Amino acid sequence: MSAADDALRALACLDFTRLDERDEEQDIKAFLQQLSADKPLPAAICIYPQWLTYVRAYMQMHFSQPPALATVTNFPHGDQPLDEVLRETELALALGADEIDLVLPYKRLQAGDEQTPLDYVRRSKELCAGRARLKVIIESGELSLPQVAQATRIAIAGGADFVKTSTGKVAVNATYEAVAVMLAEIKQSGQDVGLKVSGGVRTLAQAQQYMALADKEMGDHWLAPAHFRFGASALLEDLYRAL
Repeated sequence: MSAADDALRALACLDFTRLDERDEEQDIKAFLQQLSADKPLPAAICIYPQWLTYVRAYMQMHFSQPPALATVTNFPHGDQPLDEVLRETELALALGADEIDLVLPYKRLQAGDEQTPLDYVRRSKELCAGRARLKVIIESGELSLPQVAQATRIAIAGGADFVKTSTGKVAVNATYEAVAVMLAEIKQSGQDVGLKVSGGVRTLAQAQQYMALADKEMGDHWLAPAHFRFGASALLEDLYRAL
């Protein structure tokens, strides 16, 4: 498979992401202007909830078939009260979010508490069911590999549609080793659950490593937007270059 073919596969699975707390409207507009009408669009655009309405209007104005809109909850530290997270989720859904990326309360997991993280996933899933995909960010770089496996199992048990590596806001984000563990847990579960690799993927070469791993573990038919995503911003430029 050529570099261009791999770039097309990665682009189809890209959640083009902008999560900067300091952003103003001109920053979001400049971010969206990076998308080319001459090339395939990414699977989704991931932004903070307050930008959902603006991004939807912009994309509908400039593209005939806009991608999905994703946003984040309990972000980035994973330590908001559950009631607050659920209010945040309901608001995001009301604003038109197609996908919710929930940060698992991973610090509770580190402290030996499995029930609280499971509750966050289950309750969020109840709100998202039939309305939006739920992706659960386990913050893999903050966990040991056994904890990565544990967090992945909790996300799956709670009803996650995707398990996602990272917020991109900590020192260590996606790693090959963590993704391998997550894929193994997804495969062993037998559930129809996807994987999102997020944080630190900036080049096609990096993306190819993760795609090859997914192909090896799950079969090359599995690597499609319904099951596999990259969460990134800088990656877009390298994919366009390869095309």
